[in-house]
Amino acid sequence: MRIDIWSDIVCPFCYVGKRNLEQALAEFEHRDEVEVVWHSFELDPSATEHPAGSLPELIAGKYQMPLEQAIASQESLAEHARKVGLDFNWRQARYGNTFDAHRVIHYASEQGLASAAQEAFKMAYFTEGRSVQDHESILDIASEIGLDTAEVEAVLKSDRYAADVRADEQLARQLGINGVPFFLIESKWAVSGAQPAEALLQALRHVWAVSYTHPTLSTILRGVSHADSPEQTTQ
Repeated sequence: MRIDIWSDIVCPFCYVGKRNLEQALAEFEHRDEVEVVWHSFELDPSATEHPAGSLPELIAGKYQMPLEQAIASQESLAEHARKVGLDFNWRQARYGNTFDAHRVIHYASEQGLASAAQEAFKMAYFTEGRSVQDHESILDIASEIGLDTAEVEAVLKSDRYAADVRADEQLARQLGINGVPFFLIESKWAVSGAQPAEALLQALRHVWAVSYTHPTLSTILRGVSHADSPEQTTQ
């Protein structure tokens, strides 16, 4: 069974959603037959390494809310993250552009390290206060999961995998995805947002029962590469 996931590195719900999916898969009876495919999504393609203002100030400006409300939202996210074992140090987060990191994750995918790269970059941003835009920082993060430093440096100095990132984003637009995380199961069933592990597990079991209990339907679904209008199983 295949799960396609659209995610951004600096999206807190994406990190929570990743952990919730891992918990769901740990309980899923057919977890050894699940393939997870990661796709790039940029929440803010215009982001810069050194924006004017703190993260709460940026959020307050973007969503036209009082600064106190933006701070409270970050505190709430940090508390929610703690419940799934994550440490959000939002006060030291170094907001930045994620395009180059997404390119490196595509390279990591070719090495069988896509999930490890997703985890490493999200932890670097949310927990460790490291830049996910600065090339030296990206090199350090990539080397920590076993990627070849010279190859990663070559990627960063070129436009390699840029087309892959743009293709992911184009496919997201075609599917009507305007927020992440977004999970597409077997190219047909969609789960949007950082749903609880229980909801994700329920979705996995539903799709398995429908797709693999009935051989004829299973054969049809395996031949589908992309869904024109994914069926929403969970909101």
